[in-house]
Amino acid sequence: MPTELPRPIIIVKAFGEVRIHTFVSAFTGDNIANATHIIESPNKLVLVDAQFLTIYARKFREYADHLKKPIERLYVSHRHPDHWFGLADAFADVPIYALSETKTFIETNGEASRLDHWKMGDLAPAKTVAPQYVVSPGNETIDGVKYVFSEVVNTEIDFLLTIGLPDLGVFILQDLIYSGTHLYLTKYMGNWIEVLETLLASSYELFLPGHGFPADKNEVARNIEYLAAAREAVGEGLVADAFRDFMIQRYPERRCPGIFDIYLPRLFGNAQDY
Repeated sequence: MPTELPRPIIIVKAFGEVRIHTFVSAFTGDNIANATHIIESPNKLVLVDAQFLTIYARKFREYADHLKKPIERLYVSHRHPDHWFGLADAFADVPIYALSETKTFIETNGEASRLDHWKMGDLAPAKTVAPQYVVSPGNETIDGVKYVFSEVVNTEIDFLLTIGLPDLGVFILQDLIYSGTHLYLTKYMGNWIEVLETLLASSYELFLPGHGFPADKNEVARNIEYLAAAREAVGEGLVADAFRDFMIQRYPERRCPGIFDIYLPRLFGNAQDY
């Protein structure tokens, strides 16, 4: 029997002829509320990320198909598997773009990452699909919508693709912010804070995260405060379970505490940086 999971949440925002759809997986259990997005312009769809679990990836594709417009391309924001695992089961027929570093990583290490998640059973993909195309920092107009592509380094991940839609006031950040959920932390919290502070001074008003619901600058500011509190806790010597307990008590309103189990061995156990 296939695994059953809670229904996703879909949020749609209209900007004239353009609609942005955000598809969020469950906040419950061990899920981490992966958020993927569709920019629906008059004639085409552009997707951002592919979901983690097979069930949600397929539901995301079903939702995109029901819009009855061709998928022009899909952008993968970064190399964490919860953003690209869904490519194989739902988007193998779609042109897939990523930063060169992300593309190379998935080509070289994607299969090992997939096999490392064997405990997920039928929630993991049966094979690996890597991006075929490289996106470089710069501007491009797709179906009348201006896209601004940027590469951010050493925050939640080593290389992250962000996508600005300046004419709409929308910035697709993915894992630069976590909206209403606990963050996946790395040792680069100081640089991460500096990057987020530049966003507070930007003209963008709507921020699309990689986890949780679309957010405003208040959530960007809350992420900065969360990162500052985490840095302080580390500086005071809190590690592992003590660190997790402190952050959960400090931020009881934030959901998806299962993410601590994913990153604590990396942050405190001398494992890989990201």
